Amino acid sequence: MSTSTWMMIAFVAGMVLSIWKMYPFLVNRTLEDDDTGEDAHNALVELMHKVLQEEEKAPDAKTLHEKMTSHADFDKEKFWRFNLNKLNQLLYRHYAEHPHLSSIEDIHQELKEKRN
Repeated sequence: MSTSTWMMIAFVAGMVLSIWKMYPFLVNRTLEDDDTGEDAHNALVELMHKVLQEEEKAPDAKTLHEKMTSHADFDKEKFWRFNLNKLNQLLYRHYAEHPHLSSIEDIHQELKEKRN
């Protein structure tokens, strides 16, 4: 066999050995503080709806973030990365899922109508 064939066999064997040794350290389950999953998204949307229902008028994004993080149902351990940017991402995804909503005021108004 040629030298390049031996090099290719050694490379593949080394790659297989490396993957086999690294496999136990790869994350293959959901972490406890993972706030990127669908369940975390739904929990944040539900919390946002609770906060907006408690308000008389629609708050701006910064006030909404402050009220969400200080709410009794907010899990500080799980959502420790939740900041204003994450709230904006949550809102934009909510707007994409509900095309008739385009602002916090629209969400607030819809929740008020459902309540009445």
